[in-house]
Amino acid sequence: MQRSTKIVATLGPASSDPAMLERMVLSGVDVVRLNFSHGTADDHIKRAQLVRETCRKVDRAVGIMADLQGPKIRVGKFKDGKVQLKPGDAFILDAALEGPGDTTRVGLDYKELPRDVAEGAVLLLDDGKIVLDVTGVRGEEVHTTVRHGGVLSNNKGINRQGGGLTAAALTPKDMEDIRTAAKINADFLAVSFPKSGADMYMARELQRAAGGKAMLIAKIERAEAVKHEALLDIMGACDGIMVARGDLAVEVGDAAVPALQKRMIRLAREQNKLTITATQMMESMIASPVPTRAEVSDVANAVLDGTDAVMLSAESASGKYPVETIEAMDRICIEAEQTQPISLEQDFLNRVFTRVDQSIAMAGLFTAFHLKVKAIATLTESGSTALWMSRLNCGVPIFALTSQTQTRYRCSLFRDVYPLMVKYVGNDRDELLREAQKVLVENGMVKEGDLIVLTIGEPIGKAGGTNTMKIVKVGEHRA
Repeated sequence: MQRSTKIVATLGPASSDPAMLERMVLSGVDVVRLNFSHGTADDHIKRAQLVRETCRKVDRAVGIMADLQGPKIRVGKFKDGKVQLKPGDAFILDAALEGPGDTTRVGLDYKELPRDVAEGAVLLLDDGKIVLDVTGVRGEEVHTTVRHGGVLSNNKGINRQGGGLTAAALTPKDMEDIRTAAKINADFLAVSFPKSGADMYMARELQRAAGGKAMLIAKIERAEAVKHEALLDIMGACDGIMVARGDLAVEVGDAAVPALQKRMIRLAREQNKLTITATQMMESMIASPVPTRAEVSDVANAVLDGTDAVMLSAESASGKYPVETIEAMDRICIEAEQTQPISLEQDFLNRVFTRVDQSIAMAGLFTAFHLKVKAIATLTESGSTALWMSRLNCGVPIFALTSQTQTRYRCSLFRDVYPLMVKYVGNDRDELLREAQKVLVENGMVKEGDLIVLTIGEPIGKAGGTNTMKIVKVGEHRA
């Protein structure tokens, strides 16, 4: 059975071997994530080449997502590598300290912290495991009292409860990494910690200057970004969002994240944007061959929320069971999709279509649902028609048939969409429609006599030109 929800898997030491990567792709990976927080540009270039070679070998379209590191607000290093902080201890975060820290103070890689906080602020270190109450700011020193203690080791991250840190979303490292992403022809570019649409516009301009054409994914992980107006502003400047639940949970509180996840996915689908749900989805499978029941429920709920993709991080990058994790996720997604309600009529209410190609996409969905056809086949140059169709659930698989390699890869992240290559490059519409049917039959997606809905644009080969819908019985030359 085909899976509608896509799986994103992060590459790392556990998944960079060619044989392992091939097993992962055959197990169902749709997009691989290159985490630019780790490794060199050469490492990412080599991994991207390996992914493309594996795709050609097994004949599967697997997209590549370059994930920028973003601003990392961290403590410095300690003389002994770590310290033990106890509740009630006084502890200083010292932006002026150059040497190693100790049990009384530590340096910062983010020198603006003393300007971003004041007495009463709450700082969360190491993903919230350690909580510090700010008692005052004196010059370059942030004085705090330990509320929740523990072991604090080198370079652990700092968040401010409720947000408010002013660090720019794009660092000099990110700007260089955007050039690397363009060099490897990444299909998706994930931007960390954006606060507004301006951050995404800047990323797009930098990418354009570097020659990249990736779809932009905004990682929603700041408290400022989840406010309705800010979220709409960010969505207006990107192609999709990632519900990055790790840093987001630290800033807004873990209890707030499930409802935020549902709201963000719903809003993104209404705005015709992609969604990826990430962080700790199958965390226990880093060391275990089976998931916990809570993890099964978490993945299933993201599917029922309507997410385009679910993402693996350390589970596939450094875990012991990357293939088993992908297989488990595949199983859970398929099972959850069987119970997904279809409410197409309700989804169409109050929708206004201002473009011909978008109207054809919606007409194709409506017709396919009511005629109970076997498949929808959209002949597409840019992938836009397939994207619009995938925003609503009609229970019919959507095949994006394209002659553009880049479009085939970017469609790998669209829920309910299965990209296939069509090699015909002529201008005869009927011949192209016959070629489309042939590709579907050869790939085992439909058989002779099946009823399908086809969408196509004229003139042929022009992006954004979808203007025709046909109802076709496979094998017949005329509709």
